[in-house]
Amino acid sequence: MRGVYLPGQRRVVVREDLPDPEPGHGQVLLRMRASTICGSDLRAIYREHLGTGPEAYQDVVAGHEPSGEVVVVGPGCVRLAPGDRVAVYHIAGCGQCRDCQDGYFISCTSPRRAAYGWQRDGGHADLMVAEEDTCIVLPDSLSYLDGACVACGFGTAYQALLRAKPSGRDDLLVTGLGPVGLAVAILGAAFGVSGVVGVDPSPQRRQLALDLGLVEQAVPTADELAGGFSVTVDCSGSSAGRLDAVRSTARWGRCVLVGEGGAFDVPASPLLIHPQLTVMGSWVTSVGRMHDLVGLLHRRGLRPERIVTHRFPLAAAAEAYEIADAGAAGKVAVVFDEVSA
Repeated sequence: MRGVYLPGQRRVVVREDLPDPEPGHGQVLLRMRASTICGSDLRAIYREHLGTGPEAYQDVVAGHEPSGEVVVVGPGCVRLAPGDRVAVYHIAGCGQCRDCQDGYFISCTSPRRAAYGWQRDGGHADLMVAEEDTCIVLPDSLSYLDGACVACGFGTAYQALLRAKPSGRDDLLVTGLGPVGLAVAILGAAFGVSGVVGVDPSPQRRQLALDLGLVEQAVPTADELAGGFSVTVDCSGSSAGRLDAVRSTARWGRCVLVGEGGAFDVPASPLLIHPQLTVMGSWVTSVGRMHDLVGLLHRRGLRPERIVTHRFPLAAAAEAYEIADAGAAGKVAVVFDEVSA
């Protein structure tokens, strides 16, 4: 089979001589249908190529936002069957610690923790082995591409909003209008917020958010905004974006930090203490809440794939990563059995 590797220095290698994997106990074999590119892949593997910590890349098949069809069920599986369409929660944990028991495999600190596309083979391949307990069955209303978008980006956005608890009494500011920021805007509207405004230095991303009808206003910096927002979510992962989010949060408001990387350096008294803000960090979500998210998308008729702006076949993975790395597109996807567009 074919598979994509990321050796660093913005290089992409497509290997065509890989053996077909076989599922073990409690595992399923998936025929991949869609596998999207995450900003964390770009930052920690494609560019920096980190070799230590939870983001250490172990020279495996890339891609941690997979969605596919079950073709073989391994021994010990009790829930899935061949033909099931699934999205995959992108971390497999030890299964024994408190975080794993709560479904937060992302927070597992065991040496057995392994992320698809980072420490174990991921979704940029024709076939992929997944743990049954990381698979979420997709309803017919959601496509494989929807499932790939759920697998990390929309799950991360959903968790952030659950932390902030927005309602119709709130207005929402999103700093960073990349794929996660667009997901926050879509889901924020589903939570019933009174309005959504976006901040991003990229004119292309501001225009995309406006063209999709996800924000009422999109500006380069918070300097152009008047008044505070009761809920703000930073998806930029930049110091400037975080500062914009905090200083745009209204008194007694809630600010959630989602974007990875960078630093958080703000004047504490005038921006945090005196306005009595609640500032929270949010890291991905749990597998249980990802199940809930899929249900919400189904009930509300929401299609995550609407934020996908570029689709590429596996053979063109290098071009896909180059487009994603430029920071001007929406979601970029590797798709299978489809014509690239």
